[in-house]
Amino acid sequence: MQLYAGIDLHASNNYLAVVDENGKRMFKQKLPNESEVILLKLERFQEEMVGVVVESTFNWYWLVDLLHEVGYRVHLANPAAIQKYSGLKHSDDKHDAFWLAEMLRLGILPEGYIYPKEERPLRDMLRKRGQLVRLRTSLILSLQNIIVRNLSVRISANDIKKLKENAVVPLLESNDDLAMAGIISKETIDFLTGKIRAVESVVEQKVKIKDEYRHLLTIPGIGKILALTIMLETGPIGRFPRVGDYVSYCRKVNTKWTSNDKAKGKENKKNGNKYLAWAFSEAAEMARRYDTQCKNWYNRKMQKTNFMVAHQALAHKLARAAYCIMKEDVSFVPEKLFAT
Repeated sequence: MQLYAGIDLHASNNYLAVVDENGKRMFKQKLPNESEVILLKLERFQEEMVGVVVESTFNWYWLVDLLHEVGYRVHLANPAAIQKYSGLKHSDDKHDAFWLAEMLRLGILPEGYIYPKEERPLRDMLRKRGQLVRLRTSLILSLQNIIVRNLSVRISANDIKKLKENAVVPLLESNDDLAMAGIISKETIDFLTGKIRAVESVVEQKVKIKDEYRHLLTIPGIGKILALTIMLETGPIGRFPRVGDYVSYCRKVNTKWTSNDKAKGKENKKNGNKYLAWAFSEAAEMARRYDTQCKNWYNRKMQKTNFMVAHQALAHKLARAAYCIMKEDVSFVPEKLFAT
């Protein structure tokens, strides 16, 4: 007999369901998220178990690793690609767990990529860096707005971020309240800058750019940290058969549903990897500032549309270039990127 298991995972509990090769329901139970309990319930099915499906929730790491360690063949279900009959009037954790097991049995399970356990901590550390960068950016923008509103003076983000020179406090010292706001903002920005650099230092010491990703550094706007981010978030480039698959995964494809030439919403807008979306947006921003060809192309695009569309279009092009570079192990060629 062949058995298939599905686990509908939540923050504090899960629902385990087991079916046989004919779809007969063999077991069902709601369980706490405790390793010993889950393994005990699965133990009597282990010899006949073909595979165990775990839904890709925010907390799947520990469960997938646990099942791998004791010898189960684990499948990570991609919830964004799973479809159920839309006419259902009732659905709950039990139905979801059995549906996971059924999809595996029928060979129609949309699977997600199980990222190697040993590389996840470094990837998560770079994700933390990205969070700190976004937080610092929000503080910089807020401080710039305070200065412009009150003094009609523009100060660049680079001047604000300087650690050895405080260009903010002298501008606001004529008013105690504004000065306090400036001091708090500047100290917080400097603190975040220090933490960002600390993360970068640790990551650069512990991980190196793999050979198949080394040419990412030839793309305008991509430095070592962004290259490492793209490498760790992408994983094996071979899991993306076509460039369109990769660019969609990077959230750099427009989302639009139409029927009879009428817009029907923008479903699946957030499908994909938000960290790659951020990485290529950062690359586009740097490229349009410091690379002549990217800047010229961006400016031409700006004349036809607005800055957000132009920025997204440049990020889209850079994501396509990154895919080809990783797939073919070649350097960046600007003539190919801006040929059309």
